Amino acid sequence: MDKDDNPGVDPEEVETEPESNTSHRSPELMRIWGSILQLGLGELSVKLGTGLLSITLVLLVAWVMGNFYLNKNITVQAAKETAASPLSVPTPQVSVPLYDMQVQNYFVSGIQRDVLLHTIIPEKPRYEIITYEVQPGDTIIGIAQKFNLAPETIYWGNLYTLADDPHRLSPGQQLNILPVNGVYYEWHEGDGLNGVAEYFGVTPESIINYKGNNLNPDTIGDYANPDIAPGTWLIIEGGKRELINWIAPRITRDDPAVAKTYGPGYCGEVYEGPVGNGTFIWPTVEHYLSGFDYDPSINHYGLDFAGSIGNGIYAVDSGVVVYAGWNDYGYGNLLVIDHGNGWQSYYAHLDTYLVQCGSYVYQGDLIGGMGSTGNSTGPHLHFELRSDVYGRVNPWNFLQ
Repeated sequence: MDKDDNPGVDPEEVETEPESNTSHRSPELMRIWGSILQLGLGELSVKLGTGLLSITLVLLVAWVMGNFYLNKNITVQAAKETAASPLSVPTPQVSVPLYDMQVQNYFVSGIQRDVLLHTIIPEKPRYEIITYEVQPGDTIIGIAQKFNLAPETIYWGNLYTLADDPHRLSPGQQLNILPVNGVYYEWHEGDGLNGVAEYFGVTPESIINYKGNNLNPDTIGDYANPDIAPGTWLIIEGGKRELINWIAPRITRDDPAVAKTYGPGYCGEVYEGPVGNGTFIWPTVEHYLSGFDYDPSINHYGLDFAGSIGNGIYAVDSGVVVYAGWNDYGYGNLLVIDHGNGWQSYYAHLDTYLVQCGSYVYQGDLIGGMGSTGNSTGPHLHFELRSDVYGRVNPWNFLQ
């Protein structure tokens, strides 16, 4: 329908729909951009726009971060002020552990390595006998320890010198020191390998093959009559034998003359006298050892108490003296008391003695002075207890 067909309506009064701002601005922006391109400034405008946008982003980030740290500082400051303000409840005090410098150094420094300026060459095995000179204060056990040997090996390597008697050890003696535990044996005319090996508890091959014996298995011949010259000394590695029983016989008041072969100190009479009570006090003022302990494995059946020359020696129980004087078997000056109840006590290596055969003694009486006579390497008291029932007992179990 035409406008003219609408009576009463003024065409000028008819409102036309206004154009939107976007549609109005877009042609304008396009016109401006076109002008810029005509002037050849398009690329420069893009660069300028990008730079402005980058600066705007940097400033925006800086503003955001600034506000964030400002708020954090305010919070920290508030926390400090709160902590500094007095509390209604006192803060508990906690003790701080001490700083251990040694522990700290241990963990910091770790395992330390010593700087060695030389090379340690291990010792070669020894197969030969060496000689050792006995020093003052030496004992069978001490010498054995020096050479990492069993005490019995010292005896078994020196039969003619020690005869299995520890009291025969004296300074200046020359002892054979075997390279291994075992026996040093002199070969005799008529010996056979089987018999010798059996006696010492080894095999014939162990004797032949030991390098220190210098025996040739190819030329040894018949084991019953081997090619070994009499007088040859052989090392019986691992060999053993029974120790010689050199202990003096039991000496009692009923028959003290039984000891007449042991030295001039023997007593020949039969005696009567006090009888002990069966308890034993210490025989000297010192209660520690200076030499041997009670050790039957090395033929030592007493205690070697320490002390100095002249220290008092006391009767451990009442009784009568049945030996008083020198002993030829290593004891030196020896006193023996029979207590009349099946017990005897022995006091050896005395410097002096104050009693004689048949003397009555009572528990605690002074009977002599400590010395170093006989086979002794220094002042001490060799003390023994013997019983008709128990034999040669360990004195530690009876002294009170």
